[in-house]
Amino acid sequence: MENKITPAKSALSYGLFFGIIMGLELILGYILNIDPQTNTSYGIGINVLNYLILPFIFIFIACNNYKNKLNGGFVTFGQCLKIGVLVCVIAAIIYGIFYTSFIYLVPEYFDGMLNKMDKILKDQNAQMTQEQIDMAVSMTKKFMTPAIAVPITIAIFAFVGLLHSLLVGAIVKKDPINQSF
Repeated sequence: MENKITPAKSALSYGLFFGIIMGLELILGYILNIDPQTNTSYGIGINVLNYLILPFIFIFIACNNYKNKLNGGFVTFGQCLKIGVLVCVIAAIIYGIFYTSFIYLVPEYFDGMLNKMDKILKDQNAQMTQEQIDMAVSMTKKFMTPAIAVPITIAIFAFVGLLHSLLVGAIVKKDPINQSF
C-alpha cells in the first residue's frame, strides 16, 4: 500500500509561520506604541494584511508546496480547501496563544485600549450617555477575554481560509489523469 502524505503536513508549517507573524504584529504594535484605535491607517493596514494578503499568500504557497514537493505534481480542489482552512486555523490558534499570553503579561495595554475607546466614544458621540458608553466599553472588555476572543478568532480565520482556498484551489489544482474510485 502506498504511503500518502496528507495535506496537513504542508498546512502545518505555513500556518505556524502565519500565526507567528500575526503574534509579532501584536507585540510590535505594543513596543512601537502604535494603536489601531487612534492610528486608523495602521489598523486598516493590519486588517488588510491579516485578512486579505497573508492568508492568500500562505495558502497559495502551502498548496503549491503540497502539489510540487509532497504529492508528485498533483493537488485536488478538495485538498486545497483542507490546506487553506488548516493554514488559517493553525495561524489563529498560534495567534490565540500570543494574544492570551499578552493579555496576562501586559494587562495595562488592554486597559489603555479600553480607556482610549471610552475617550473616543465621548468625543465622537456627544449624544451617548455615560451609561451607554460604559455599557459599550464593558461589552468590548467581555469580548476581549481570551475565552471569547480566541474561539471567535479561530472561527473567523477558518471562514477566511475557506474563502481564500476556493480561489487558490481554482488556480493551482491539478487532478491526476487516472483517478481510481
